[in-house]
Amino acid sequence: MATQEDVYQPKDAITAGIKSTLITGGAGALVSSVQNTLTKQNVTAWGIFTRTGGTIAVFAAMGGTYEFTKLASANLREKDDSWNTAIGGFLAGSVLGMRFRTMPAVLGYGAGLAVLLGTFDYTGGVLTGYEKDPNVDEYDRKEQLRKNKRRPIQETIQELGEGRGIYGPGYEERRRERIKQSYNIEVPAKESWLTGRRD
Repeated sequence: MATQEDVYQPKDAITAGIKSTLITGGAGALVSSVQNTLTKQNVTAWGIFTRTGGTIAVFAAMGGTYEFTKLASANLREKDDSWNTAIGGFLAGSVLGMRFRTMPAVLGYGAGLAVLLGTFDYTGGVLTGYEKDPNVDEYDRKEQLRKNKRRPIQETIQELGEGRGIYGPGYEERRRERIKQSYNIEVPAKESWLTGRRD
């Protein structure tokens, strides 16, 4: 029997498409105003609509097409997965390709954006890496990682040698012997601060 989480909940594609159209249209207006200010000719402030207004239309059409298609595809398929993002990306990229008025551009931009967005969504949809479990304490998580990757002390001593904070069992005794052989000095056994007994 399917649980409540397994059942797909339909989303309002029209409202989301309109919101996305307005948001990306606003971003397009910003880009258009930057394009307008960078022109060499002296144009008026209305140049963002008359001269570079196509940028606003492309941004708005791409954003609205992507969001509407993504949610409509999810509603029709009754699945919320990366294929919906890829389908929305293909149609949004096709809108961008229509600006060049050639079929290869339409298909190429559509396929490129579909692959890019579909892969991004499939791999988690974040640029910062995988999400950490909020129920696990960060210190405990890092300690577990350290224990998981920790190498045996004998292997470390074999590669690096003793000293610099890396000491194997019986180090103090071996040190006393080396000093006695090399310099003929008797080093008294000191009390170990870890165990509380004399070495």
